[in-house]
Amino acid sequence: MPGLNALPASGSDPVPTDVVIIGAGPVGLFQAFQLGLQEVSCQIVDALPHAGGQCVELYADKPIYDVPGIPVCSGRELAERLLLQLAPFRTPLHLGQQVESLAQLGDGRWRLQTSSGRVFLARAVIIAAGVGAFVPRRLVLDGLSAFEGRQVHYHAVELERLKDQRVVVQGGDEAALETALQLAGSGQCASVTLLHRNSKFKAEPALEQALQQAVAEGKLALRTGQPVGLLQSADGQRLTALELAVDDEHTETLVLDALLPRLGLSPKLGPIADWGLAMERKLLTVDPATLATDLAGVYAVGDICHYPGKRKLLLCGFHEATLAAFAVAARLRPEQRQLLQYTTTSPRLHELLGVAGTSART
Repeated sequence: MPGLNALPASGSDPVPTDVVIIGAGPVGLFQAFQLGLQEVSCQIVDALPHAGGQCVELYADKPIYDVPGIPVCSGRELAERLLLQLAPFRTPLHLGQQVESLAQLGDGRWRLQTSSGRVFLARAVIIAAGVGAFVPRRLVLDGLSAFEGRQVHYHAVELERLKDQRVVVQGGDEAALETALQLAGSGQCASVTLLHRNSKFKAEPALEQALQQAVAEGKLALRTGQPVGLLQSADGQRLTALELAVDDEHTETLVLDALLPRLGLSPKLGPIADWGLAMERKLLTVDPATLATDLAGVYAVGDICHYPGKRKLLLCGFHEATLAAFAVAARLRPEQRQLLQYTTTSPRLHELLGVAGTSART
């Protein structure tokens, strides 16, 4: 998926901005677009290494039928369209890092710090974290964490980094099968092995059939077993193999250069639960007219917020993002009268969107 002004995961100087949006899912991306129309600057932070949130992580290639004006599109396509829509505003994305702390300063601004150490100073905060940050389930093996990011990759990794390597994909659901098939089909890896604890997979029949065909053609190898240990190079700098328990009495060695665990994702509310926000059933309670939480200057939109009559639908999240953008603009510019402008006719909005002098469309 194309990025949008994605920035490195760390930075020493605080980043000042009007708004920090927590979450780069569809609602978070549309939130940034609506703030752009209000001429409110913002920065987006997300724990995943790419934009798209749940849509990309859970149903990237599955059809969505209830987006207005789009009869059908995949989760990945929806995220790509939202990024394209947002592009005129050049909104910075800070990916692969989670907001860990939120504190209000004496001047009313909010200080946010991420897991990478980046600090933001924002006049308002909008939480668009869906059901929480998607955290990959880790393979628990002593010493394995030392190789994360180098040889062990829990998220998507560029194919170039796996070229000519012996790659092991671990897991038995669709994400694992799709990853293994994609790598095997690329012809770039020295070998691709799909490792699962047994021979039963949780995937659609067509995907399993494609897997068996790739195995029959020699493009992909299957191994069953449960990792119980790891082997390292003499200097301890490289992971060289996994030790597999294949039954109660026997172990085998699986040599590798790269390990891609695909064990599923676990949504966690994480640090948000400790920020003192009013909650109901692990959701943030908001004013439905403004999407404001009980902390002045902090708003919540999308699946993470709750109010009477709330429905967890994309359409509702887009509506909430629009109301929140107007509310934030009114808070940041109380002296300025708000005018409702339309992208069909407003010269100013045409200028912001880079379509001045052309035939603009809503």
